[in-house]
Order: sequence, then C-alpha cells, then structure tokens
Amino acid sequence: MDPTHIRNFCLIAHIDHGKSTLADRLLEVTGTVPRRQMRDQVMDVMELERERGITIKAKAIRMVYRLAGETYQMNLIDTPGHVDFTYEVSRALAACEGAVLIVDASQGVEAQTLANAALAQEAQLRVIPVINKIDLPAADPTGVARQARDTLELTDPPLLVSAKEGTGVETVLKTVIERVPPPTGDPEAPLAGLIFDSWYDAYRGVFLTIKVLSGTARPGMRVRLMRSELSAQVEEVGFLQLKPVKVEQLTAGEVGYLVTGVKDIHRVRIGDTVTEEDRPTSHPHPGYRELTPMVYAGLYPMNSGAYEALQQALEKLHLTDVALVAVPESSGALGFGFRVGGLGLLHLEILKERLEREFGQQVLVTAPNVVYRVITSQGKTMTVESPAMFPTQGGVREIQEPFVAATVVTPSEFVGPLMQLCHDRRGIFQDMRYLTPVRVILRYHLPLGEIVSDFYDQLKSLSRGYASFDYEFLGYRPSDLVKLEVLVQNQVIEALCSVIHRERAYAQARWLVERLRELIPRQLFEVPIQARVGSRIIARETVRAIKKDVLAKCYGGDITRKRKLLEKQKEGKKRMKQFGQVEIPQEAFLAVLKREDPR
Repeated sequence: MDPTHIRNFCLIAHIDHGKSTLADRLLEVTGTVPRRQMRDQVMDVMELERERGITIKAKAIRMVYRLAGETYQMNLIDTPGHVDFTYEVSRALAACEGAVLIVDASQGVEAQTLANAALAQEAQLRVIPVINKIDLPAADPTGVARQARDTLELTDPPLLVSAKEGTGVETVLKTVIERVPPPTGDPEAPLAGLIFDSWYDAYRGVFLTIKVLSGTARPGMRVRLMRSELSAQVEEVGFLQLKPVKVEQLTAGEVGYLVTGVKDIHRVRIGDTVTEEDRPTSHPHPGYRELTPMVYAGLYPMNSGAYEALQQALEKLHLTDVALVAVPESSGALGFGFRVGGLGLLHLEILKERLEREFGQQVLVTAPNVVYRVITSQGKTMTVESPAMFPTQGGVREIQEPFVAATVVTPSEFVGPLMQLCHDRRGIFQDMRYLTPVRVILRYHLPLGEIVSDFYDQLKSLSRGYASFDYEFLGYRPSDLVKLEVLVQNQVIEALCSVIHRERAYAQARWLVERLRELIPRQLFEVPIQARVGSRIIARETVRAIKKDVLAKCYGGDITRKRKLLEKQKEGKKRMKQFGQVEIPQEAFLAVLKREDPR
C-alpha cells in the first residue's frame, strides 16, 4: 500500500480511562471484527487480563477505514496503563507516528496520564488528546480540557468521546488521518524492520512482530537479525487481527509479523533489526535502551523435580516480556530456583499467575527486594541483588539504594494523610501544585525499597481509592542501611535475611522473631531464635522444649533413682542442643515471606 495512506498510532492513558473500550469501538466502526465475534475488551486475549480488567501486553491490530473515497490502513496498538508496564508503552511508541492520549472526563489528569504524555512527546509523536466518558453524570469535559491544556502542554484541542456509547469514535479516526503523519521509508530500499514484540509457537517457532522501516519483506527471502547475527529464511509474512492473517508481502510503513522457523529463543531480542541477507541495510535501528529490573524476588518450584520445566517456561515468557530477568540460585531451605527481576510488584505477581496458568507451574515467590550498590572499604563497587549476597558490615564503606521521583495526584482532602505516608517512607518533599481547586499533584523523591511492599495499598486506603501514583527511576543515593540476619539454633537462615534502614531494624527484628516462635514446632530441646545486625543481637525469642515425662513409670521408691533419670534426661537435652538440627517447615517460610509491615 502507498505509505501516504498508512497511519500507525497507539492508545495511551492512565489505568481505567477507557483505552480498551475505545479500541473495541474503533474495531466495530471499521468492521475489523465481525459483530458476532465482538465482546468487551476484545483485544485482551489473556484470561488474566479479562479477570483483572487491565491490559498487560501491548497488542497490535490492523484496521481498514474509508474516508472521502480513499482507503486507509490503520495500524492500532493498545497499550497497558499500569506503571509496572510502562516499558510496553515505550516499545509501542517506537512503532508509531502518533498517539491518542485518553483522559477520563470525571477523573481528570492522573499520574500515568502525565507520564505517558511525556513519553509520547519525548518520542516526537503527534499527540491527539481525547476526553472519554463524557456520558457519566460526574463528567466535567470543560474542566478536564483546561487541566489537560495547562498540565500536558498540548496544542491540539481535545476530542470529546464516549467510548461506551460510541459517541465521537469516527471523529477520532478522521482526526488520526488528518493529524498523524504517514510513515516514511522507501519500499525499494534494503529491508529494515524493527522487532517490537515476539511470541513462541510450539510448531512454527518464534513469531516476530515488526514495523517495516524500509524495503519489503516477502516469503522465501533470506534475512538476518543484525545484533544476534542469526540468519534464516522467511516462511510467511502477514498482519495481525484477532488471528494472524497471511499476506504476500509487507512494505515500508506497515506493521505485521514474520515467521522464520527459528526455534532457538535465545537468539531473538526485542529491539533488534531484521534486514536482507544479500542486501543489508547500512546500520541497525537504535532499538530500545536496556531495561534494568527494579525489584527482585526468589522463584522456587513447589515440586523440586519441576526445576527444568520452570526454566523452559521462564525462557518462553522472556520472549514476550523483555523486562523479565531470571538467573539460577539455590537456597538451603527452598532448594533450587531462580532470582527473578521485574519492574514492580504487579509485574512479579502477573509473572507468577502466567507461570501457573499458561505453563502449569506451581511456584513460591519470596519477599521482594530492590538492588543495592555497596562500596567496600577497598573502594570496589558491588551490585547486590539479594540480601544473602550482602557483605559483612566491617567491609562496607557506603551503601547506596535506588531512589525514584514519585508523582501522586489526589483530591485535596487527602493531602495531609498522603504527605504523612510519604514522610514515614523516608520521602523527600519536592513540590505541590493544584491542578484545580480540589485536585493536587504531590512530588516526592522516595527510596524504591519503601514502595515495593505495601505503599500502593496504603495510598489507595488513605485516599479511599481516589489517589493515583506513578514513579520514574532517579538513581542511587547513600543511605544508612543494615543487613538484618535471622538465626535459628545459631544457624543463619539466608532465606529470611533482609536489608533494612537502621531506624526500622529493631521493629522488624521483633516482629520476625515473634512470628517464627509461633510457627516453628517445639523440639525436645530449647530453640533460640535471634535477629542480628552486624555482630549485635537485637531481638530474641525461644521455642520452649517439649518435656518428656521420664518419671511416668516410677511409682514411689528411692528418690535417688528419680534424680538419676532426671540428670540423664538433662545430659541428653544438652547433647541434642549442641548437635541437633531444627527443620523449619515450609509453611513458616511462606507465612514470614508474606509478612505485613510491622509499622
């Protein structure tokens, strides 16, 4: 198709502002999905997405629209709204020339609205603002339009839409055609295609989702992935609707897929450039910057024999989730597993759910922690992804932890409690600005370690669900952190160790030892449970011994016989205490790893 009749655009917005509903209406208006196949969230094909009502994976689909006698190819990408999946949004933006930014007419500008608008502007896309849900009784399109103009610095006037009722949907399509520039690229030039997604098929190998930047892709052509130096022959090309649709070729500006029969999933990288083997392009596309996981957790199979199956499942998931990092690790308590890195708690939670549903893997996820930098007394800088890797306190000169720039958008009545929450989490106040007389933006610098556990839950609880939250990585800063070790029977239990701020160490230590005392079964000898910072024990509890009645069969008689039996029992318990091993049940690990904040 003539590139001047192609439009590549994506839908971006805060959570629950109506991206998927607007996508449904666009598919209806263009006749892309037959009416009998139409349902709510038709592009959310994952069962998990439909259950939670959120988009997890960005999805591309081709629509055909006729306007003023001309036929246009509209390549739409629906993106997630949650902060943990921002990388999906950035990948989609690289395959587009325009973005439709959706704002809820009743909620107004939210935290992710600001973040996504900034991403689109940074990518130099034409941003079309759309105010959705104008049919709601609480809708204030005029006020929200003023908010969008003042805070997002957008020049285009917003479109008023009700995706639920279908009002103004055709106007969105016409505006995209008018305002979004067509893709550039010469169909006769050497092939260059940006891989922005991929997935694995057990029979056909890896499917590559690409945007053709220049040239033409056809079946039978020999292609090469420029970064991985992988060569293969194209078996099939096509575009994506609800199912892949086979075509004869993909030309410059089009979005579609390639099938090459490649089965080695380790050789395929998101952001790589596909080019012709015989007539390569002069230079690869810059691709995407490498993602750095923000949160790490241990991932262990419930059944120790399922380790290899879990490894294969993680490799296949990595194809569709480039932010996932998994490296093998082992634990004396939990066996062999993986250290898994992700972009946030929801990301790790979705990973666990997908492993269980799509691959049948029953897994245990340990308590999450962030990545620290440790400068040793010799001046070396170490990256510490797990508390077990933390060096001894004597060899540490400085510990640095990751900080984020947090943005909270809230009704003004909740400003006090939310500022207190940020202060309690060691937040550094930056500024406060009123969007409207009753809506406020708070900006803080917060340690990432303070928000990966229950910060979001507390935020929603204190604001009765009305506040929204977004963050962006700032860098590493020095902090007064310590390693909190847990000892049972004088043995360090690495799976229960954590890195914590010195001020919070005592409260966390007391909670941990008290919880373990309740969970560890009693033995025939006393079991000490201790929490230690450096060489100093800061909390201790004891699991009392079970007393066996050795005098049960003594009915009267000489008192010295009873004393001998009691002395013999005392000596036996002393030897047990010296050499006995305490087996901590997995239930104890599960309960402690799902710990609540002692604050």
